[in-house]
Amino acid sequence: MTKRVFIKTYGCQMNVYDSARMAELVAPLGYSPSETPDGADLVILNTCHIREKAAEKVFSELGGIRHLKNAKEKRGGKMIVAVAGCVAQAEGDQILRRAPFVDMVFGPQTYHRLPEMIARAARAAGDRILDTTFPAEAKFDYLPETMGAPGVSALLSIQEGCDKFCTFCVVPYTRGAEFSRPAAKVIAEAERLVAAGAREITLLGQNVNAYHGLAPDCGEWRLADLLRELARLPGLQRLRYTTSHPRDVDGGLIAAHRDIDALMPFLHLPVQSGSDRVLAAMNRRHTADDYRRTVAALRGARPDLALSSDLIVGFPGESELDFRATLDLVTEIGFAQAFSFKYSPRPGTPAAAEPQLPEPVKAERLAELQALLQQQQRAFNVNSIGSVMPVLFEKPGRHEGQLVGRSPYMQPVHADAAAEAIGKILPVQIVGVRSNSLTGITTGGLEEAAQ
Repeated sequence: MTKRVFIKTYGCQMNVYDSARMAELVAPLGYSPSETPDGADLVILNTCHIREKAAEKVFSELGGIRHLKNAKEKRGGKMIVAVAGCVAQAEGDQILRRAPFVDMVFGPQTYHRLPEMIARAARAAGDRILDTTFPAEAKFDYLPETMGAPGVSALLSIQEGCDKFCTFCVVPYTRGAEFSRPAAKVIAEAERLVAAGAREITLLGQNVNAYHGLAPDCGEWRLADLLRELARLPGLQRLRYTTSHPRDVDGGLIAAHRDIDALMPFLHLPVQSGSDRVLAAMNRRHTADDYRRTVAALRGARPDLALSSDLIVGFPGESELDFRATLDLVTEIGFAQAFSFKYSPRPGTPAAAEPQLPEPVKAERLAELQALLQQQQRAFNVNSIGSVMPVLFEKPGRHEGQLVGRSPYMQPVHADAAAEAIGKILPVQIVGVRSNSLTGITTGGLEEAAQ
């Protein structure tokens, strides 16, 4: 009898990738995906510790799961409940203490042991499992090579962890030190993804452009080397990577943006603040002018490059003058989109121990920054009207005969097209702008896309 697994994913694209690999790990055990936790035999909450009140959101979700588990057990069934990811890594003991019905808690570096943990939980009532170690073995070597259909656009993890130790960030504590997968392993997984139907691959890492994986010739490859090799794969039409750090944008990567047609002209490059004083307090190891020079070099190599970023307001000690420096930098650089947040303390990080700014100050600054960012995003999208963009169609739209795809700049584009266009790149003339997407008219058919 087929069992069902429900996996809820919080947070970043790395977690999306990890959740997909967890589903692949449990498939040989007889678990098929479930859209809801109701009636599931295995429930996994794959958590993220970056956002505010992350742990409390998990406990709130667990409250509903507890009722579903009790109901299933009253019917004579069994539900295994697991908490995975970065909240599990950071607060595993607390989860087991506050939620005694949880069977398994494991961090992002140990989910390759999931089949073994499930077997333990299934055969031993009351044997609760906590695994938040950092194993010496590379977890990727223990993940299955077979994978389900990845969709038109696929994620591929090439690097994990971070050695930067920004004072606001939990990643070094939850994901560990930087680890780069060997290039041959990455290329082999990319080949499998393309064979399964992927036409675009996004390379993932907490600090992806710090990649320094073992090369096929036993030397070392940086991200630019890997991008150049992946761009040669037949059938792979687009490449992206995220998330990058300004300090690790080297000359080779800048040249890759100039030379590699498959590398899309859209880069997520977090700056966090425009104030050198705040950047130093964050331990970002770059200044605002460093960021400006890096952006200028990238745009010099690829003039059509569009940027996204992460920005934090209300960091401990941030003055009004510091905040104005952030607004000045944003105005000067110009972002196609960006993610902006009020600083919220992450337990165990150095900045959490500093005196905090009042919440009303944070809220006021965030509102002003977001208004500027929204204005920039709107202007970028409006500027697309009248242009013809190559759009990679990914899925059906809400209306019959409509498809949704992505422009080179990650903008969702809605256009009328035949279902056969999914997985194809078609020229689309942009005719309108919605709140967060574009509308267009296809100007070429499938015959043109096949050429």
